[in-house]
Amino acid sequence: MTEHLTTMFEHFFIGGLLIGFTVFFQAICFDYIMRIAKKTSTWFSNNLFSHWKAVYITAVVLAVMMVGIVQMWVWALMFWKVGAIANLHTAVYFSVSSFTTVGYGDIVLGPDWQLLGSIESANGFLLFGWSAAFIFEIVSNLYRREASAIQNKPE
Repeated sequence: MTEHLTTMFEHFFIGGLLIGFTVFFQAICFDYIMRIAKKTSTWFSNNLFSHWKAVYITAVVLAVMMVGIVQMWVWALMFWKVGAIANLHTAVYFSVSSFTTVGYGDIVLGPDWQLLGSIESANGFLLFGWSAAFIFEIVSNLYRREASAIQNKPE
C-alpha cells in the first residue's frame, strides 16, 4: 500500500512539474506570438496579395502548433528517460496521442506509469483548449478590425 502511494505521489510530482513547465512555456510563447501578430498584421495587409488574412492566420496556427509539438516532445522525453517507454519514436507517438486525446490504445503504459499518461491527457486537454481560444481571439480581432475599418470608411 505504501509503495503504491509513494509511486502515486511521485507521479503527481513529476506530472505537476511538467504541467507547470508546459503552462509557463505556452504562456511565454503565446505572449510572444500575440505581440508579433499585432505588429505584423498591418504589414501583412499592406504588403501581401488579397488573401493576406489566410497567410496571416496560417502563420499564427503554425506557431501555435509548434508550441504544442514542443510540449508533446517534453512529455515524450520524460516517458523515454524514466523507462516507461523503451524507445523515443514510440514515446513521441504515445505522447502525441495522449496529449490530444486519451490515447489510441495501441501503446499502453505499464501499471507503474499509467497515472502519468492520464496526467498528460489532462494537461493536453487544457492546453489545446487554451490554444483554440487563443487562435479564435486572434482571428476575431483580425475580422473585428476589418469590420471597423469598413464601417468607418468614408463613402
